[in-house]
Amino acid sequence: MAATRLLAQMTVVDLESAMRWYTKLFGRGVDARPMEGLVEWHLAPTFGVQVWADAERAGRSTMVLDESDLDGLADRLTRDGIDHAGIREVTASRVLTVTDPDGNDIIFTGR
Repeated sequence: MAATRLLAQMTVVDLESAMRWYTKLFGRGVDARPMEGLVEWHLAPTFGVQVWADAERAGRSTMVLDESDLDGLADRLTRDGIDHAGIREVTASRVLTVTDPDGNDIIFTGR
C-alpha cells in the first residue's frame, strides 16, 4: 500500500449548520464540495477534513490535529465563540479539545 492522502471524516446531522461551525473552527471557508452532503477543508497538500451529512452516524467521530500554536488557536477560538475548556497538560504534549454541535470531538495537540 502506498497511501498519498488522508481525509478525516466528521459526520453531522445538518450540513449547513456544521459548515458554519467548521468555518469558524478552521478560520476559513470550505475548499471543496465533491458531492451532495459532503464538504472538505484541505488543511495541507496531503491531508484534510471531510464533513459529511449522515444523521444515523452523526456525533461519533473524533479527529486529532497537531497545531503549531496551541495558545494562539485557543485565543482565536475563544474570540470566535467556539467553546473549549482550555489547554490541558498531558503526558506527551498539551491538548485543546473542542466538541462540535453534533458531539464530534476535535483534539488539537501541541507544545
